[in-house]
Amino acid sequence: MTPEISSQIATAVTLLRAGKTIAFPTETVYGLGADISISSAINRVFEIKERPSNHPLIVHFSQISQLEHWAQEIPNAAWQLAEHFWPGPLTLILPRTHHVSLDVTGGQSMVGLRIPNHPIALALLNAMGPEKALAAPSANRFGRISPTTAAHVFDELGHTVDMILDGGSCKIGLESTIVSFKGETAIVLRPGGIPLTKLAEVLNEEVIFSEGEKSNIRVSGSLNSHYAPLTPLEVWPATSLWKRSVELKTQGFHPMLLGWSTIFMSREKNKDFSYFSMPSEPTAYGSQLYATLRRFDNGQYDRLLLEAPPNNPAWLAIVDRLQRASCVPFIKA
Repeated sequence: MTPEISSQIATAVTLLRAGKTIAFPTETVYGLGADISISSAINRVFEIKERPSNHPLIVHFSQISQLEHWAQEIPNAAWQLAEHFWPGPLTLILPRTHHVSLDVTGGQSMVGLRIPNHPIALALLNAMGPEKALAAPSANRFGRISPTTAAHVFDELGHTVDMILDGGSCKIGLESTIVSFKGETAIVLRPGGIPLTKLAEVLNEEVIFSEGEKSNIRVSGSLNSHYAPLTPLEVWPATSLWKRSVELKTQGFHPMLLGWSTIFMSREKNKDFSYFSMPSEPTAYGSQLYATLRRFDNGQYDRLLLEAPPNNPAWLAIVDRLQRASCVPFIKA
């Protein structure tokens, strides 16, 4: 850690203790954090994001040994996942202790908990001291594209945030995998940085995927409309993408096309259209998705047309995000 970063973290801790808000980097996306013990600071996070008060925040802390301070009735399966994946892009939904206020959980008895895997985030959390944590959603307006750079945070939230810690681009670029439990059975409420297959390998049993809106537990990013650019976004299979672009062109629209497959690449030489090639591998695609959407959500285009990702488990988190971000239902490739 450089002296400059250490100094910035010390300043951030001072601000947090004074009830201020800090945007900080994680391996997934940038978070907007407040000291979990200061109710006015928690309320300020909701105000900045324009977030409904019943939509819960995720509690970020630094040591697995602190888990029982924030949660109770922890099943063995949760301990297994925590010990294997933390620090990392895993959020566990567990019964809260009295150390977590209902303001943080959106009025629910359950709380989302995780240890982020980013050196600046961990240094910040450790510097806050024992039995301290940050309540933090993503550092963007509610329902909008999550930020994966400090510049994204400032572009959207500006000086409403008291300080932005710059940790570069987020490595994963998609939010954490959210897991709840029914007894010892793990249930994924939001796919994310950890594939379901990896969870199943650790637990040595099948992991169930239940979409958040079908669960009685409210979790971050579970609404039907979320992660959306201001420019209307449509997702189409490669065979329909170019047809749709021609249709929009004849109506006077200026669409931007984003594709990943060889079918899409074979059409790229058509100079009548604006296009951009995305990676064909899901990890690389996920790390670039939000930054790419922000890049072209600039008022220059009337529509963003994305080639549908493959309908297989490796792309599940990407499919989930695009379903929520698109303005119309899409047909999976």
